[in-house]
Amino acid sequence: MLNKEEIKTLKEIESKYYLQPILELINKDIDSTKMTWFGIFDCLHHYMMESRSAVNALIEKRVSDGEIRDANQARKSIAGNAFSSLIIYTFLKNKIGGAIAPHIFISAKPAQVPHFQELFQIQIGEKTQKPDVDLVVYSLDSVGELKNCLILSLKTSLRERVAQTYKWKLLMEIANSDSKLKEKYDIVYNPPIMPLVCFATINFYNEIDRPQQRGMFKFFDCAFIGKPIYDRDFIKPLSYLITYVEKRL
Repeated sequence: MLNKEEIKTLKEIESKYYLQPILELINKDIDSTKMTWFGIFDCLHHYMMESRSAVNALIEKRVSDGEIRDANQARKSIAGNAFSSLIIYTFLKNKIGGAIAPHIFISAKPAQVPHFQELFQIQIGEKTQKPDVDLVVYSLDSVGELKNCLILSLKTSLRERVAQTYKWKLLMEIANSDSKLKEKYDIVYNPPIMPLVCFATINFYNEIDRPQQRGMFKFFDCAFIGKPIYDRDFIKPLSYLITYVEKRL
């Protein structure tokens, strides 16, 4: 079962206007037993594409009503927000079904995680660097203390900010090592546990097989994709997140 905060999160996601067409398609397939909540993870690309015209119609209506100024900017923002919200939504639905243990949580708000400042801040001299954290999956022990933590960076496209994404993984590993680079750059990072750093994409533009993009996946503890994928050893279906969390958290 979900706690009060998780139930609140679920309701907030269900209330977002731009998610209505997507959630309608998903729940229709769930109700007809065509899909399971586990399988929904791997079809997020499909549902986002199938609902695109309906979402665009909602955006245009809001533009005409004066609620949105720039339709193109709204589309870009909605794509990223929808991907993040749909992962949380599907994660929580799987948790309701018992596929995820009660002591494991997901959040788009890093401040909800115990010791979040120590986990998500790296001191470099007098400056603070913050890792690219879109979602956090974490587990608590029997007394409510932080047990394990997974940082999940999300990208609908690999075209933008992709270099930043794995820069944080390298920086965190340097900060947690005996490397002389720590002294050279005055790097200080003392988290209570070392977070796993993972990556997830919807791969709208079929970029994952490009050599420059493909090489970056080696830097992550694990990478996931929200569409059916075959014969790839560097990225897993998004549904594998459940298995990965069970093993590592």
